[in-house]
Amino acid sequence: MTEGPAGISHPDASTSGVTTSERPTSGVSTSGIASCAIAVMAKASAAGRTKTRLCPPLSPHEAAAFNTAFVQDIVGNIFAAGALSRITPYVAYGPAGAGHFFDALLPPGVGRIEAALPGFGACLRATMGHLFALGHPAAAVLNSDSPTLPPALLAELADALARPGERAVLGPSTDGGYYVLGLKTPRWRLFEDIDWSTERVCQQTLDRASEIGLDVHLLPPWYDVDDAAALRLLHGEVIQAVPFGTSGLQRGAARHTERLMRRLLATQDLAERLGLPTERPGDIPQRRAS
Repeated sequence: MTEGPAGISHPDASTSGVTTSERPTSGVSTSGIASCAIAVMAKASAAGRTKTRLCPPLSPHEAAAFNTAFVQDIVGNIFAAGALSRITPYVAYGPAGAGHFFDALLPPGVGRIEAALPGFGACLRATMGHLFALGHPAAAVLNSDSPTLPPALLAELADALARPGERAVLGPSTDGGYYVLGLKTPRWRLFEDIDWSTERVCQQTLDRASEIGLDVHLLPPWYDVDDAAALRLLHGEVIQAVPFGTSGLQRGAARHTERLMRRLLATQDLAERLGLPTERPGDIPQRRAS
């Protein structure tokens, strides 16, 4: 395990292979473990090993840069949601020994969990188990592919899990997966018999919930940025101010993602590679003052 400064390890037999390191500073919630824990499932950026489904149209180095920007922006969305509900942010990361990358990247107040296990389902389950072992009354795992996800959806998740009664909260992705899953108690059947990385993941998760009689609160769908078409959607949101979906919710700020995309549009042939009309830098709309 790699820990940050003054890291505190919380080993637990039920979450073998998962360890936690936390900076001793205040986070989103001032209520400690009385809050909903939301952990971003993330990989340390490395050219040729992260966001490879974006290559092409991106180069491996560009894809790694977007991976870094996405993690920063998604953590920012959790902080923004923390202004609306009681939430504590974490990043559950791999590969093993990559803690130094996230120590340098993340702001104070974000717990860091090394979650390097064989299989994505095992990583999700172990991360959830570890968050519950820390004492949180609710826990969620969040993707690292949706930098513009509205913070209000994460607040809705936390609020739904804070209400009396047993339930899961699921945010479907437009590709058939899900962008977030939240629980009030460990429900490991939700991670079994799932065809991970396919368009069947969300429906199979709903099927598992039905099998065990667990109610599911569904959030509005959002999209993962994992191919050229999704990059064009992202360009529409952060550059052209074209809203995604019909929820009417304010999107996540995605400042790091926007800054990177603007730089690549201005200095590289990104518009051509995405099949977008060629724009001179002066033609690209700038962020509105907020």
